[in-house]
Amino acid sequence: MRTPHVVVVMGVAGTGKTTIGPLLAARLGVPYAEGDDFHPEANIAKMSAGTPLDDTDRWPWLDAIGAWTHGRAGLGGVVSCSALKRAYRDRLRAAAPGVVFVHLAGDRALIEDRMSHRQGHFMPTALLDSQFATLQPLQADEAGVSVDVSGAPEEIAERAVTALREFDPATS
Repeated sequence: MRTPHVVVVMGVAGTGKTTIGPLLAARLGVPYAEGDDFHPEANIAKMSAGTPLDDTDRWPWLDAIGAWTHGRAGLGGVVSCSALKRAYRDRLRAAAPGVVFVHLAGDRALIEDRMSHRQGHFMPTALLDSQFATLQPLQADEAGVSVDVSGAPEEIAERAVTALREFDPATS
């Protein structure tokens, strides 16, 4: 399956964006970009200290991801980005109007368990509540699909490919 879409793999911390994103990109035959790499050092320091980011912190990060998505328009790509609020997704869409979202969604207990087993990541489990409080799921008028995060990464990536294919059969 090839796609001209730029796909943003979104969801709260611990849903597997960094794991599923590259798997999805490989299946789609497009490049992958890790959204965390677009964060300024100040954001990483703030999150590492257990302090949630505010919108002022997020705008430059979202603009950097938006620039990447804009540059991939018509070529395709996959980037991970929490994109928890509608306003954040609107900002990404303003940069790249054709962007499609894959919302990795799952049970809080499962996500917390996965986060507690991660090593070397700056996002502490303590911030999970703030992530869920901030999350505004995709609305019917937003281009995207929701994918359950239960199961193995390969299963989740395949579910995402199937959902994208059903969302836009022209990308098959």
